[in-house]
Amino acid sequence: MRILRILVAPRRDTHLKTRTRASLLSRLPRLALAGACCVLALAAQGACPPSAIASLGKPGAAVGQWNAADRGLLWRADRDGRTAWLYGTIHLGRAEWVRPGPTVQKALEQSDALALELDVRDPVAMQPMTQQADPAVVARLLSGERARRLARQNEAACVPPGTTAGLQPILQVMSLAGLVARADGLYPEFGADEALAVSARNNNKPVFALESAAAQLKMLTGDSEAEEAEQIDAALDELESGQLRAQMKELADIWARGDADKLARYPEWCNCLNTPAEQRLMKRLLDDRNPGLADGIERMHASGQRVFAAVGALHMVGPQGLPALLAARGFKVAAVPLVAQPPVAVPTAPPPKATTRGAQGARNNRGAKASGAKASGTRSTGTAKSAQRAPAPKSKQRR
Repeated sequence: MRILRILVAPRRDTHLKTRTRASLLSRLPRLALAGACCVLALAAQGACPPSAIASLGKPGAAVGQWNAADRGLLWRADRDGRTAWLYGTIHLGRAEWVRPGPTVQKALEQSDALALELDVRDPVAMQPMTQQADPAVVARLLSGERARRLARQNEAACVPPGTTAGLQPILQVMSLAGLVARADGLYPEFGADEALAVSARNNNKPVFALESAAAQLKMLTGDSEAEEAEQIDAALDELESGQLRAQMKELADIWARGDADKLARYPEWCNCLNTPAEQRLMKRLLDDRNPGLADGIERMHASGQRVFAAVGALHMVGPQGLPALLAARGFKVAAVPLVAQPPVAVPTAPPPKATTRGAQGARNNRGAKASGAKASGTRSTGTAKSAQRAPAPKSKQRR
């Protein structure tokens, strides 16, 4: 049930207590494909997976060392002589996914503004996510065995006791979903929405929100405390069973390869519509929100702006998806093919202060490693071809 969220809702921050509130929508799997991205700066502890920043210390993991590849789902929507772009995102990702691919980057450059579900860098707009929850509500919903289950999951995720205690109860549980995927190299910090926002701002392109944080919070809490409690229990079940981690990895892989057909059949295989509460949540996350998202995109387009709208990928598929809704409003909508290529390491220059002898030794070592890799057959044909297109360093080694 929670898996949907990584494709449905968004957010980002710096300290765990603050960021968790503002970015919780990007934590559940469904929210990953239906929302935004968030940043949890947790230090690696013991057997816990490293934080996003710490993961970049691994060999070959640095973002700048990878060629960009197109991933996700992209549509072009034309009306009134102007083009709008619809890009289906995921709210967590891998370090090598951070840089937008050439097709996506070109579409963003041809736009006047970037539209996201939420502008998570606007502290005023994000206040509903960061404000303290009613202590009485927290006491009613997180007590007894439910509180002990949550404490065990926080400990397993290396979240210090009390870090999320002031959050709305459902947010306290959802905040763990983004941490589960760290073991598979998936982090909210590397989500597509966040990468696009950075790219837009670096190019002085305005960023707009299509929704409000208050509306998203209302969507998550449901219509009653009983419904919120049911969702909390379901989320804890998925965390304890390991189902959540497996689902998030599968959804991330589906998004990365742009498998729109399988994504459109999500209700058939997600195992997330088994109870009335889950069915109501799905309706709130997708069907109830899509018309409002379409309204926002249409308003921006009517104002004369060429908008690049990036929202969770599950908002894009099916008869109630944004491409279908905009087509019904007179837009000429067409899918733009995206073919994700295997990431190829971009060669880096040798250290500027290296001595002649040291530089020669480094080149010899790299050559030996490259020869060993080639002999062992570990480099695929597709990767080798992509590497041929990448600029080679003076040593002519392909990394």
